[in-house]
Amino acid sequence: MNFSLKRRDALRLAAASVAAATPWVRAQGSAWPTKPVTVVVPFPAGGGTDAFARPLSAQFAKLTSRQLIIDNRGGAGGTVGASIAAKAAPDGYTLFMGAVHHAIAPSMYPKLDYDIEKDFVPLALLANVPQVVVVNPKRIEANDMKAFLEHARRNPGKLNYASAGSGTSHHLAGELFKQQTNTFITHIPYRGAGPALQDLIAGNVDMMFDGLGSSAAHIKGGRIKALMVSGNKRNPAFPDVPCAAEVGLPDYTVTTWYGMWAPRGTPADVQTRIVDELKRAGMSDELKTIWAGNGAEFGTLTPQQFGSFVSAEVKRWSTVVKASGAKLD
Repeated sequence: MNFSLKRRDALRLAAASVAAATPWVRAQGSAWPTKPVTVVVPFPAGGGTDAFARPLSAQFAKLTSRQLIIDNRGGAGGTVGASIAAKAAPDGYTLFMGAVHHAIAPSMYPKLDYDIEKDFVPLALLANVPQVVVVNPKRIEANDMKAFLEHARRNPGKLNYASAGSGTSHHLAGELFKQQTNTFITHIPYRGAGPALQDLIAGNVDMMFDGLGSSAAHIKGGRIKALMVSGNKRNPAFPDVPCAAEVGLPDYTVTTWYGMWAPRGTPADVQTRIVDELKRAGMSDELKTIWAGNGAEFGTLTPQQFGSFVSAEVKRWSTVVKASGAKLD
């Protein structure tokens, strides 16, 4: 009898401890962030991902009084940084800002040690911008796409284009362009859009198929020339640049999108807080102005919709990779 009473008392104490601990755990989650948050950006500084990550970081700090530290981890078309982020502690203090490249990677890198759909939880589509075909005006004298194509067809293999790395959207956009225009342009991969863009501006390469976000300032500054944006409509930020449909390429639709993920296992309440803070940042006048200047809008998809979008993009790019025959250089 005494044993039973002692056992019941022990059970009551255990239950009371669990009840007391549960609100504390929730309070810890809802208090996020209590320290700086690191965002792994899987490309070097200066590229398209950076063009959105750094303003977002500044706005996040303004809203939460906590730093959002950008950790650039470039290499292998963005897969090195993704692998690092996938293995981070799922506590809400390491996030991953990836891009369309990470929907392409499964088709280009068959031995990845992470799965973008299984090892991460989708949080938000941050920006969606069209690809733009840009050239160095000192190397390419063509003023429009018609003149450029005539030049490229007269000189097969003599022109080259830079990309953020093999298997990135820059690479696949170039291969798709070559396929649809019957041209032969040599691919030169870099370790990110930033270094590729720097070499384009310096005149070391001829052209690039870039996300409008990273090229925008350089187009406006006259350092590079935009010949067209992808898709069937002009971009409001660059109303004088024709779209692909206008220059006879109605099927050339390539966009560069950027999103935020957390490692799988991140607590649900922390995920909710992160999404809420990202939404608040996106609603700010500062980010709206910056996004518009880069030809983009802040995403409105729910985390579930973003996850479905990523799955669809993985399938879509798998088809493009097979059709183009693109391979790692």
